[in-house]
Amino acid sequence: MTTWEHAGRYRCQYQVLVLFGMSETSDPVQLVLTDHRYPSPCISLSPDDLVGTGTKFTVHVEMGANVTIQCWNTGYRGTILLHKHGHSAPVQRQDYSGVGTAAFSLFALTLSDAGTYGCSYRPKSRPFASSALGDSVMLEVTPTAAPSGAERNSRGNQVMSVVRGCAAAFVFILGLYFVLDACRLMVW
Repeated sequence: MTTWEHAGRYRCQYQVLVLFGMSETSDPVQLVLTDHRYPSPCISLSPDDLVGTGTKFTVHVEMGANVTIQCWNTGYRGTILLHKHGHSAPVQRQDYSGVGTAAFSLFALTLSDAGTYGCSYRPKSRPFASSALGDSVMLEVTPTAAPSGAERNSRGNQVMSVVRGCAAAFVFILGLYFVLDACRLMVW
């Protein structure tokens, strides 16, 4: 069972043989424990017209748009973290000296930005303690619709590419025929 004594920063190192000495020390990892005595942070989206309803909501945004996810807690200084479901490490973090809101901006959204986001915070007085994740928001990123004439232009470009490819193949075969015919005449 994990207790508060286990929380902290860890590094690894190994020794193969006495003659070869010690390995380099690994990058540090942190064991952070969730402390349910800290209230979960709140979450909202900006611009305001993107906000859904309820504690868990879905927001539909077109690719290329910018979104700001705001997280806040009440009463604790420290670090606010933005998490994306399925990722072990926080996506972004902000340290702050007072009680307030952290604004996490996601610029020029792509399909890989889609997912469920939530916030937690770590009090400054206990850096290896964390609040539980608060409410979450699901971000759905949809491809940008092509202008109506763009699809027609795209098909026209494809047709022209096929015609040019066929013409190039015909010219190549015709040139090969003349070269082979000239070689045949030289042999006689």
